[in-house]
Amino acid sequence: MHWSRLPSLAALRAFAAYAETGSVSAAGDTLNVSHAAISQQLRALEAHLGLALLDRSGRKMALTAEGDTLARTLRESFGQIATTIEALTGADADRPLLISTTPTFASGWLLPRLASFRSEHPEINLMIDPSADVRGLEPGGIDMALRYGNGSWPGLQSELFVRSPIVVVAAPGLVGDRPIESPADLSHLHWLQEYGTNEATSWFAQFGIERDSGLGFTSLPGNMMLEAARQGQGVAILARVFAESDIAAGRLRLLFEDTRSKGYWIVTRPGVPRPPLKAFLRWLQRNAEKT
Repeated sequence: MHWSRLPSLAALRAFAAYAETGSVSAAGDTLNVSHAAISQQLRALEAHLGLALLDRSGRKMALTAEGDTLARTLRESFGQIATTIEALTGADADRPLLISTTPTFASGWLLPRLASFRSEHPEINLMIDPSADVRGLEPGGIDMALRYGNGSWPGLQSELFVRSPIVVVAAPGLVGDRPIESPADLSHLHWLQEYGTNEATSWFAQFGIERDSGLGFTSLPGNMMLEAARQGQGVAILARVFAESDIAAGRLRLLFEDTRSKGYWIVTRPGVPRPPLKAFLRWLQRNAEKT
C-alpha cells in the first residue's frame, strides 16, 4: 500500500462525519472540533484528491457522485475498524446481541432451542428481531442475520447453516390424493406465503405459469402461514425444514420440492466478532450439526 498517497486520517474522519450528519456544525460536534476546522479538512481532502466531493452551488452543500462513493467506503471501513477494536478490547461486550431473522425461522427453529443457549450463557442478553425485511448490519446495531437464500449478500460474510429446499405443501383435505403432476394443476387454488417474501410468485414464474388472480394469495407471518396450511386454507410454499414434521405426520401433503442448493445462512459483517456473537456462533454451529 502506498501510504504516502493517502489523505490524512483527520481529513477522512471529518469527511465521514460530515457525510453521516449532513452538517458541518454537527460533524464538528461529533469530533469535538469547531465547524471551521471541519470546513478546512474538507477542502484539504478535496485538494489532496483533486476532486470535488461536495457540491456548494446550492443553498446547502450536497455530496457529489464521487463524494457519495467515498462516503460509503469510509462508512464501511470505519465501521469495520470500530467493530474490530470493540471485539479486541471487549468494550462492546455488554451490549445485547441483536439477531435478525424471519418470523418462520424464529418460531420454528430458533426459539425451541434457545433455552440451551441461555443455560450456557446466562450473562449474554439477546434481542431477536423477527422480520421478513432484510435489515442492514451496521456497527452498533444488528450483529448477525439468519436468512434464507443462496448465500450471496455483497459485502457480508455468509456461512451455510441449515440446508433446506423450498417445498410446496397443502392439507390433504384441500387437494385430496389425486395426482398433481404440474404446477399448473395448482394454479386455481388459493396460495399462502410468508409476509414480506415472494416465493409463490417467483416459483410460478420459474415454470412460466400465471396463477389465477381470482383466488389470489394471502401473506402471513411464517408461523401463522403454516397453521393456515394445516387448516386447508391454501397451498403453502416454504422451506422444508419447517414443514418436515407435518409432512411426516400426514397433516400436509408434499406436492413439489425445489432441490436447488438453498438454505438458511449465518450472515455477519467482515471482521472479528465481539465475544457475545462469537459465543452465539459456536452454539449455532453445534446445533446445526444436529439439525
